[in-house]
Amino acid sequence: MKLGAVRHVLFACLLGMVVAVGHSQWSGPDKGPAAVSDKRVIFLASDFRNGGVVGVYRSFERAAKLLGWQVRALDGRGDADELRRIADQALREAPDGVVLGGFGLAALGTPPKLLQQRDIPVVGWHAGDHPGPNEWLFSNVTTDPLVVADMAAELVIGDGPVGVVIFTDSHFAIATAKSQRMAERVAACPNCRVLSVEDLAISRASTDVEKRVEQLQQRFGAAWTHTLAINDVYFDHMHLPLARLGRKDIRLISAGDGSSKALGRIYSGLSQQIATIAEPLGAHGWQLVDELNRAFAGEPPSGFVAQPLLITTEVLRQSETITIELDSSYEDAYLRLWRPK
Repeated sequence: MKLGAVRHVLFACLLGMVVAVGHSQWSGPDKGPAAVSDKRVIFLASDFRNGGVVGVYRSFERAAKLLGWQVRALDGRGDADELRRIADQALREAPDGVVLGGFGLAALGTPPKLLQQRDIPVVGWHAGDHPGPNEWLFSNVTTDPLVVADMAAELVIGDGPVGVVIFTDSHFAIATAKSQRMAERVAACPNCRVLSVEDLAISRASTDVEKRVEQLQQRFGAAWTHTLAINDVYFDHMHLPLARLGRKDIRLISAGDGSSKALGRIYSGLSQQIATIAEPLGAHGWQLVDELNRAFAGEPPSGFVAQPLLITTEVLRQSETITIELDSSYEDAYLRLWRPK
């Protein structure tokens, strides 16, 4: 039996196993094209040191392979020159589709126009400051960054008189949208004060956070009570310098993405990070496949926008495992969607 036929049989069997599964929790698309098989897709990652990018890629890869796609990942390593290099490499390899994992097209220079000229569809995850299509993207898969920012800010505002430092990365439009919204929400609170908005590249967090924390302590002292950040990565490197300064009282809240390290910290109940507003990384990976499949089939994007997840110690301890994937109904829903008509 040929490989394509084997894939078809396996896919049909898998679909048969899930048809009877309930899907009352699913709020995503229930109509779309059947699976278009035998496609080659390149996933361009902003930085595989970023837990959100890794989580989305793993989910994307799993779903794509169920459709019989060949998937190749290229890592930009958080470096602008490397991102342009891997984009040029993707152009040379001429895939059927491209995924941008965690960065916008502005970082690539001319390749987006060339991809468009060659009719190579591009979908993104966190590739812009809002979900859905734009001039260059067939669709950008993300939660609404303003909703994420509001959820994070509410956790700070509820604590009464506070002084807040916000960490962001201006290299990413979605990060800027989140940080601006969080600053606006905190500033509007009568008992709250935005002490500083710190623009620190995520790729430099491991080397630069400690010095930045020391500077902030010198500037603000006890007035600094809370830290908001656009990504969990900052908090991977913040606990030790805060402890050395005797500032274990500062509460940390992330407006994305729900990395495994962050979940472990929050689950313990011992960390200064008390919450993360997580992306549904698994569902987003499958949605990336669905959006590309729609592009391959000549149909419009789904328009679906998933809701962010508020993850706290209490939420995690109610789960059997330390994961944000508390609901996997999206897998069954997408498999039904892609079944041969």
